[in-house]
Amino acid sequence: MCGRYYFFTPADIVAERFGVAGRPPLRPRYNIAPQQEAPLVVDGAVRRLAMMKWGLVPSWSKDPAAAHRMINARSETAPEKPSFRGPFRKQRALVPADGFYEWKRVGSGKRPFALYLAAREPFAMAGLWDRWRTPNGEELLSFTILTTTANALVSAVHDRMPVILPRDAEEIWLDAAVAPEALKALLVPYAGAMEAVPLGTAVNNPRNEGPEILSSVV
Repeated sequence: MCGRYYFFTPADIVAERFGVAGRPPLRPRYNIAPQQEAPLVVDGAVRRLAMMKWGLVPSWSKDPAAAHRMINARSETAPEKPSFRGPFRKQRALVPADGFYEWKRVGSGKRPFALYLAAREPFAMAGLWDRWRTPNGEELLSFTILTTTANALVSAVHDRMPVILPRDAEEIWLDAAVAPEALKALLVPYAGAMEAVPLGTAVNNPRNEGPEILSSVV
């Protein structure tokens, strides 16, 4: 799964790397947790960043509180699941990140790890988003992150990982004209070089947001 991640790349580099319009108003985030807002890259008339809540609320849902259960979508079943099949067809997004966290069971406890690309550069996780409206017309934009089986490095920590898209696949993923069947080849464990570094326990508390969480990495 992917239950926590970080994204601190400066806004000007983000704009260039992901081809988004303007200079997005971003602040460094070192411990992005479910139910918090985070930036997504979405396509339309122009490619842009949109802030959305992590934990997808389907447009047809009667209970937005269910969002905490939908922070991840299994890539193997998402195209058919009622909560995800609509967004999978037409509302795909890139979830930019510098790395993600996972916890490895060690004895009777769990040890947190930071996992990131060996090149130490931002990457895109495959995301889906949806728009939910309250009875009085207020709008909630929310998202989920697709997961797949872990690659060799991540599997030493956890058996699942987010779908990390190769850079040349990002435009394909965003293109709503591409049929879902043509996207399955992208929903695989990341094949590039990655690193995993054990961390202290500060990351365990989502209220801890400072760079000291990653002091052994950056």
